[in-house]
Amino acid sequence: MFNDKIAIDLGTCNSLVYVRGKGVVLNEPSVVAVSLFDNKILAVGEAAKEMIGRTPADIKVYRPLKDGVIADYKVTQAMMRHFIKKTATNFRFLKPELVISVPAGITSTERRAVIEAALSAGARQAFVAKEPILAAIGAGIPINSCSGHMIINIGGGTSEVAVISLGGIVTSQSVRVAGDKIDMAIAEYIKRKYNLAIGTQSAEEIKIKIGTALVQKDPKYMEIQGRDLILGLPRNIKISSNEICEAISDVLAEIIQAAKDVLSETPPELSADIMNKGIIMAGGGSLLPRINELVAQSTGVPCFVAEESLFCVIKGTGTVLEHLDDYKKVVMNKK
Repeated sequence: MFNDKIAIDLGTCNSLVYVRGKGVVLNEPSVVAVSLFDNKILAVGEAAKEMIGRTPADIKVYRPLKDGVIADYKVTQAMMRHFIKKTATNFRFLKPELVISVPAGITSTERRAVIEAALSAGARQAFVAKEPILAAIGAGIPINSCSGHMIINIGGGTSEVAVISLGGIVTSQSVRVAGDKIDMAIAEYIKRKYNLAIGTQSAEEIKIKIGTALVQKDPKYMEIQGRDLILGLPRNIKISSNEICEAISDVLAEIIQAAKDVLSETPPELSADIMNKGIIMAGGGSLLPRINELVAQSTGVPCFVAEESLFCVIKGTGTVLEHLDDYKKVVMNKK
């Protein structure tokens, strides 16, 4: 009875941890700083993220997850151990049970890597659950009902579109295009248009402060700093939200295409349900202003952003954790 149960939303950008009975206890960037000289971990999470683009040659900052899956096994293992130690009260005596969210499009090898990393990080047992179902549970969708529900979950590394009915995924698509690609598109646009190099941190800040999915009548402006690519000197420019809208339009078009593909594969009865109820959006990417309007315009289906959309997956993972026996058949893939 005393063993801890922990849920981890292992994201490309951020990792969130939920502990049974306590709720969400940790929300940190999925970043690890390693000293190359003695192969020692210097920082994990927020402290490591602050080092991005600022480190000397003997310190390397890793983002161990790429496109929602493990890209660096050892570093992911160390990061998970850090999260478990930080949140499990009696980790020294009892190993916790873990539920981890994974993209729906994950391969069996990638899934095994997540389970093995969790077990070697100190878990007693590890389960993995598919993100679209978890996001739907977290958004308050009754997944076990016999009507169809459509969810678009835009994270840091992957965007996932799924139609859910009777507790399972009827049709889904996972595209490795999401928040990270939006940041890259912003940096690329500024480089191309203004001959100015900016880092990923700056691109993310621009997206959060003035990003928009549709052109605005009264655009916002922001002053940004970077390195002039011709002179090699620092320079300031002013950029508008409508320019950002132009910069990210191709990335958003790929996500919308995935939604259209899923709708085209959906059985007619479920299509009627989705038309009546609308599409629900979750994940950090859904916080981009007016993105739901863009999806509604492009698909012809009403679209709404879930409450606390950033926390939908971890809330859903927490619900599964609290009622593990009820959800085992529906969601789990045990090793």
